[in-house]
Formats: sequence, structure tokens, C-alpha cells
Amino acid sequence: MTAAGGAPDRLQQSAAHGVMASEASATAYPAPAKLNLFLHVLGRRADGYHELQTVFRLLDVGDRLDIRVRADGAIVRVNAVTGLPAQADLCVRAARLLRTRAGTSLGAEIRLDKRLPMGGGLGGGSSDAATVLIALNRLWGLDLTCSELMAIALDLGADVPVFVFGESAWGEGIGERLTPITLPHAWYVVLVPPVAVSTAAVFNDTQLTRNSNRIKMCAFFAGDVRNDLEPVVCRLYPAIQDHLDWLRRQAPARLTGSGACVFASFEDELTAQQVFAARPPNMSGFVAQGLDRHPLRDMILGSRQVG
Repeated sequence: MTAAGGAPDRLQQSAAHGVMASEASATAYPAPAKLNLFLHVLGRRADGYHELQTVFRLLDVGDRLDIRVRADGAIVRVNAVTGLPAQADLCVRAARLLRTRAGTSLGAEIRLDKRLPMGGGLGGGSSDAATVLIALNRLWGLDLTCSELMAIALDLGADVPVFVFGESAWGEGIGERLTPITLPHAWYVVLVPPVAVSTAAVFNDTQLTRNSNRIKMCAFFAGDVRNDLEPVVCRLYPAIQDHLDWLRRQAPARLTGSGACVFASFEDELTAQQVFAARPPNMSGFVAQGLDRHPLRDMILGSRQVG
């Protein structure tokens, strides 16, 4: 999927058999998107990061990666990705960090099929990095636990650990303190405004509210939540406000992460598809189903569990 609006492929089908059956030939490891179903900013920490509360929901759409082992220790991305030079690619950084931490002499070739928009708040780069950690843990025979991979993931970015965690999660801290949460079945209409949001600019904006009260899960399930970044993002990027306004005329809608993408939840696919089909012709996006588990969850737990 691209920001131009092509429908993304589902991730579950390939993950169930293609990945596991063909690891030697590196068949398409999935990297699912995520939504932040809410995001509250509780304050700014002494280290400059912000204390957050959020709920992460994985989606059945995302990027895909082909990964092959190299014996010479080199980490190479073998294809060009528009707007993402290899030296800045988080999945390349993930492979190099894992190689260093594990002390292995092996390397990897990585081919990234980039389907999620960059700067969209869907966690594409973070998910790519996590998939690299998960796949290379198996391919390099490292046998690191989920907890060990999550610790490495946190050094790559606050959103990377949840993709290693591999299930719907209540997130606190900078998003790295994760608790499993059971969410209702849902389909989502996701709209992709034609802008890329600077997360740093949003969090550094002087008008950002940083004093939300800490809540319990029951408040989330009661709907007493919001995205505290939304007013700043919509002021900086009017196109996001336009997309949000249209979607809110169909159903309650919200920004995910720092944007740019906005979403609304529906109980069934038919309703979601009908709303999506009625969108203005200048708005792109997709319909996706919420996932309870990462498509590679069995691979994550196949090493030494979570200890």
C-alpha cells in the first residue's frame, strides 16, 4: 500500500505458512501496521522524552521484508526505497545493532517492500525494524527471548518494542511498558492525508498539552480518551484536519500517533467498506482488520519464551 491509495494486501495469509515453511529462501516476513487507539501525554521527563499512555492495536496490513543470511557479516539493503536511503533505514540499523549485541559474524541481505506511508503514525519503520529483529533471531540461530529482543528494540525507538511484544497492548512510559489488553473485534477505515508529520516538531510544540491525568483501562473502555497530539497536528497540517472532519461525519474518529493518518472503528467489514467507498475522491486510505497477535508471534515465542 502507498499513500496514493492502493489497497494493501492482508498479512495473515502469508505469515501462516509461507514464512515458516520457507525461511531458507526468506519468503516475505510481514511487518504489520499499528494504530494508537488513544494517546495521552502525561508530562515531559527529565531526559526530554514524554510520559505517555496509549493502546496499541496491530492491523492486518503492512510492509513486507525478504531477509537472507550472508556469511561475510555485511548488512545490506538490496533495493531502493523512495525517500528512505539505506543508511537511514531503521531495519538496517536493527540488523546492525542485533549483530553487535549478539556478537555474531553473520550478516544479512534485506529487501524492503514499503507499502505503508512514511510519517503516517502507523509505525511502519518501527515494525520493519522489529520484523528484522524477530527474523534474524531465528535465521542467525541466536535464541534470544522476547524480553531480550524488546530491550534491543527500545534502543531503536519507543514504538519498536510493541511489535516484538506481538499483541494488543496497553502502553505506558514512553510506550515501552506494555501490558496485554483484550480488545473487541473491529474493522478500521484509515485515511492517509498527503503529508508526512514530523513527530519531533509535534512533541516540541509549545502548545502541546502535557498534563493529562493518568487513567485506568476502564476509562479507555468507557471511551473517556483522546489523542492529545491532535490539536497541534491539525494546526500544523490543515489537510489532516480536513480528513478528520470528513471521517467524523461518518463515525467517531481520531488521529493515530502523531499522524498523519486518521481512523474510525466499525464492527464489521461491510460497514467499513461502505464508509471508505463514500470518501471524497481526493482522499486515499484503506480498510483493515484489527489483529490480536502479530503474524510472527509464534516465531517470537519459539526461542526461549519471554524469560
